[in-house]
Amino acid sequence: MTTIESEQARPDDTTGRPLTIALSEVGSADVQLVGGKGANLGELLGSGFPVPPGFVVTAEAYRRCVDDAGVGPRLAEISAQAVSASPAEVSLMAEEARGLMSRVAVPDDLVEAITTAYASSCHGQRVAVRSSATAEDTAETSFAGMNESFTNVTEQDLVQRITDCWTSLFGERVVSYRAERGLADDPSIAVVVQVMVSSERSGVMFTCDPARGDEVLIEAAFGLGEIVVSGSVEPDTYRLDRETASVREIRVGHKTHQITSGANGDVHEPIDGPEAWRRVLSDREIHDVGSIGLEIEAHFGNPQDIEWAYVGNELFIVQSRPITTLGDDRSGADTPLLRGLGVGARSASGAVRVLHSPKDGHRLRDGEVLVADKTSPDWVPTMRRAAALVTDAGGSTCHAAIVSRELGLPAVVGTRHATAALHDGDVVTVDAQRGMVFADSRHVSVPALLEHPAPARGSAEPLATRLYVNLAIADRAEEVAALDVDGVGLLRGEFMVTEALGGRHPRALIAAGGQGEFVSRMSSELARIARAFAPRPVVYRTMDFRSNEFRGLIGGDEYEPVEQNPMIGYRGCFRYLHDTETFALELETIARVRDDFPNLHVMIPFVRTKWELEACLDAIATSRLGRQSGLKLWVMAEVPSIIARLEEYAALGIDGVSIGSNDLTQLMLGVDRDSEVLADLFDARDPAVLWAIEHIIASCQRVGITSSLCGLAPSADPEFAELLVRMGITSISVDADAVDSARRALGTAERRIMLEHARARDLSTLEDKGKS
Repeated sequence: MTTIESEQARPDDTTGRPLTIALSEVGSADVQLVGGKGANLGELLGSGFPVPPGFVVTAEAYRRCVDDAGVGPRLAEISAQAVSASPAEVSLMAEEARGLMSRVAVPDDLVEAITTAYASSCHGQRVAVRSSATAEDTAETSFAGMNESFTNVTEQDLVQRITDCWTSLFGERVVSYRAERGLADDPSIAVVVQVMVSSERSGVMFTCDPARGDEVLIEAAFGLGEIVVSGSVEPDTYRLDRETASVREIRVGHKTHQITSGANGDVHEPIDGPEAWRRVLSDREIHDVGSIGLEIEAHFGNPQDIEWAYVGNELFIVQSRPITTLGDDRSGADTPLLRGLGVGARSASGAVRVLHSPKDGHRLRDGEVLVADKTSPDWVPTMRRAAALVTDAGGSTCHAAIVSRELGLPAVVGTRHATAALHDGDVVTVDAQRGMVFADSRHVSVPALLEHPAPARGSAEPLATRLYVNLAIADRAEEVAALDVDGVGLLRGEFMVTEALGGRHPRALIAAGGQGEFVSRMSSELARIARAFAPRPVVYRTMDFRSNEFRGLIGGDEYEPVEQNPMIGYRGCFRYLHDTETFALELETIARVRDDFPNLHVMIPFVRTKWELEACLDAIATSRLGRQSGLKLWVMAEVPSIIARLEEYAALGIDGVSIGSNDLTQLMLGVDRDSEVLADLFDARDPAVLWAIEHIIASCQRVGITSSLCGLAPSADPEFAELLVRMGITSISVDADAVDSARRALGTAERRIMLEHARARDLSTLEDKGKS
C-alpha cells in the first residue's frame, strides 16, 4: 500500500479565513470552520489515532461561493421557513434550494487552493470526498447518511464532487431533519477530502450499544464500509464487554457481496459458497477494534458511533461521532422498527429474546418475543413458549409462517435484519396483521388458537364442498377437532417426527438402534390425532424433509446434503427410494395406528415422475400397511408434471389428489416460496397457476377421483375459495384459524352458484314456453 502522509495546505481568502486546511491542523473546537465530521477526524488524527490524512474545503469556501452567486439570502430564508412548513412545503423548498445551488460556481482561486491541498495531502491518490456540515456529527444532531459522500474519486472529478456535497445540504431529507430539530439558522457545509482507504474489511462500531448499555457492538463485512452502513448484507456481529473489550458473543452473517475500489469506480462483487459465511475479524482483531473504540470514547468523553476499516493488517478510523440515540424514549411512536410479512391477524407484546440456535431455546422465558434469523422444525418446542415471533428471513409459506399459524402465534417474517435491530430486553409489539414491529407494548394480548368457543360439529350450515383442516402438532388435536370440519386434509409428517423424536434426526436414531423407539413415539402422536377426529378422515402426508430445514436436527448434518436449491432438491417421493429404512418405519407406524383407527390415510408428497410413484406404491403394497383394508392413497399435486400424468397416476390406484398451492405456485412461476425478496411475485391467483389448478381438478373429475387443495391461498382469500368451488373441487383444507372464514366463503359461493343455476333454469323454461 502507498505510504499515507499528511502535510498542511492552507491558502486563505481575502479575509484571512482559510479556504482549505489540512486535517492535522484542526480539532474539536473548529466545528464552525470544518464541520462536525472534519473536526472529529482532525481531533483524532492530531491525537495519534490512525486516521487517513487529507484536507478540508472549509465552510468559509462554501459561504463565499454562495454569496458570490447571490443566493445566500434566499437559502437562509428557506432554512428559517422550513421549521413551520408542512412536509409538502418542505419538499418544494428543498427543490428550490437545490435549483439555487446550481448557480453556484467555483472560482479559479478556490480551484487552485483545492489542487494545491490535494497535491500536498493526497499525493495523486484516489480520495474519499465527504460532506461535513457545521451541525453534523455533533452530540445533538448526526445527519447520518443524509449529506452526500463519494468514494474512489480521482483528481479530475474532485471539484465536481465537492460541489455535489454542497448541494446535498439541501436534500429533502436534510431540510426535513433540520426543520424537525428546529434548526432555523443559515446552514453551512465543509467538505472533507481524505486519501481513499481501499478497505478489505470494514464496518461500524457503537462503543455503547444503545439497547444494552454494557456492551460494545461491532458489525463487520468484506470490502468497503458502505455495505454495512446501507444494510445491504447481513454483517458479522460481535459483542464485547465494555470494561475489558473481551468478546462476549460472535454471530457470523451471510455476506452475499462486497464493494471494492476498481480502476473505474466502485465495483459490486458477489461472494459465493462458504466464503459468504467466513468470519470477517479474528478474535485478536475484534479486541483491537473494540479497544481503539473505547480509547476514542475516553478521548471525547462520550460514547461514539465509529466507522473503521482494515487494509491488510492495518486498522484505520474513517469516522467518529457521538451516539445521539442513547436514552431515547420511543414509547408510543407510530413508526415501526421493522416491516415484514405478517402471519395471522393477532398482535402480542413482550420483551425480546434474540436466539441464534434452537440449542439456546432454554434462554427464552415464557411470554417473550422470539427473534431469530429463521426457524426450522427443531425450533418448535421453543416457539410454543413465545408470545410472538420475528425472523430475518422467510416468506409467507416458510416453516416459521406455517408453525406460527398452527400455534396461533403472531409472527412477522422476512424483516431482513430483526436480529441486528432488536436486542434482548427490548419491549416490542408484534402486529401480525400489518406485518410490523413497534417499539412499545401498545397491544398486549395473549395468543390463542381459538378466540371464541367452537360451534358444535354439524351445527353450522352444511356444505357440498368438504372443509378439512391442516395440522402438524398433536398437542392441538383435541382443540382443533372441536371445530366444525370434516377431518384433517393435511397432516404434515415431517413436523410430527421432530416433535415425537425430541429434535433427533430419524436416521440418527435408527443408526443408534432406535427403530422401536421411532415407531412407538410416532404412533403415540399419530394415534392422538386420529382418535380426536375419528371417524372423520385424517390424511397423513408422509415426511417431506427438506435438507436445509432438517440439517439442524440432532445428527442431521451427517444425513442431510448441502443443497443450493433445497426446495427442488432431495425431498418428497424420490427420497423414499433412497432412504428405504426410514420410509419402512413410517409405514409400520401408520399401520400400527390404523389397527385401532382406520380413519387414517396416506398422502405422498412432491411426486415428480410416474416411475418413482410406482416404486413408492410398491413399497406400500409390500408392507403391512398395504394389506390393510380401506386404506386411501393420495398424492400431492405440487409439481406441474402432474398435469400431464394425473390419469396415469390414477391408474396406479390413487384415490385422491391434494393440490399444494404453495409449491405449485412456486414451480409454475419460478419463485422460491421462502424468499422474502420475491414475495411480491408469489401469487397463487396468477393466471398460470389458476390454469394449472383448473386442469388438475378437471382431470380428477374425468377419472373419478377426489380433488382437494391444502395451500395458503383459500385460508387467506375467500374469492380464491369461490374460484375452487366453481372449478368443481371436492374439498379444501385450511389452517385452523381460517376455518370460520373458509366455511363462510364456501357457503356463499355455493349459494351464489345455486342461485345462478336456478335463474338459468327459469330463463330456459321461459324460453321454451315462448317457443311453444
